[in-house]
Amino acid sequence: MTHLPSVAVVILNWNGRNFLEKFLPSVVASTYRNLQIVVADNASSDDSVTFIKQYYPQVNVIVNYRNYGFAEGYNKALEHVKSDYYVLLNSDVEVKNDWIEPIIELMESDALIGAGQPKILSYHNKDMFEYAGAAGGWIDDFGYPFCRGRVFDVAEKDNGQYDNAEQVFWASGAALFIRAEVFHKLNGFDESFFAHQEEIDLCWRMQLEGYKVYVEPKSVVYHVGGGSLPMGSEQKVYLNFRNNLIMMYKNLPREEFYWKIPLRNALDNIAALKNLLSGNWGGFKAILKAQLHFYKWILGDRENKWFPKERKEISPGVFKGLLIWEYYVKGRKTFKEIVKNKS
Repeated sequence: MTHLPSVAVVILNWNGRNFLEKFLPSVVASTYRNLQIVVADNASSDDSVTFIKQYYPQVNVIVNYRNYGFAEGYNKALEHVKSDYYVLLNSDVEVKNDWIEPIIELMESDALIGAGQPKILSYHNKDMFEYAGAAGGWIDDFGYPFCRGRVFDVAEKDNGQYDNAEQVFWASGAALFIRAEVFHKLNGFDESFFAHQEEIDLCWRMQLEGYKVYVEPKSVVYHVGGGSLPMGSEQKVYLNFRNNLIMMYKNLPREEFYWKIPLRNALDNIAALKNLLSGNWGGFKAILKAQLHFYKWILGDRENKWFPKERKEISPGVFKGLLIWEYYVKGRKTFKEIVKNKS
């Protein structure tokens, strides 16, 4: 590229001093030449801020007054960051030194690419895809997200099978590249989400506005995962189920909403019952709580302001079918088994 747009890597931190000590050196070693690095601290009670100021004076620090969560925490921090592109990076991610260039080059080649992500591998098993994003996010017709390289809890080994840059439905919030102008045009993340699936919602809204989302596997990062909320925690289950329903309500055309939401509720009830029968009382409660809070959220939207005004077909990264049927009934556990001849 003859012109190097400005890039700001922004790491949202909450009591992640150990992660910063371990992974910030790889970010600082990035070779992109028009780069600023920012740590946005969500009112940590550990010594994260002191550590950064002492050992990384070249890193800018923004301190939020309380723990706003992922969505609102980033929204507040990015009000103070001026750059052409933002890279929203989890604190538990190790990057290669040339990880920024391939994605910026791709996005600079097409002004309609609003967001992108690298290939995300597991830090602890570096030849395996990692849960939070893998090689690009997809979604099925009923709102269930999955990835090239990861379906539910089954992650594939990286054998180069997804090494092509490709348009996808959503890019992972663990390492999200986004045009700053687009982020602010769409008013950033939905702060009611707090955490989980806000990046999918943002990418959906972005596509309704005519933008594209891409994965560029020439860029590679390694993610620990589960740094804030461990896999299977009651709070994580609650947020995932609640936020997924809110996302569907906001972004589905009206004619699809009226039949897809009741069907999703029925499927979620089956999931809750499965948790109960297996002795997972916490998971059962979390799903029912998510549904209750979803309907409470709807009552606060009396003007139906979120319904899209017209139907807009979004096909890249959308599986025309029911993911749980393919996975649990047909036994198809990998991305290629599921989407073959169906997308």
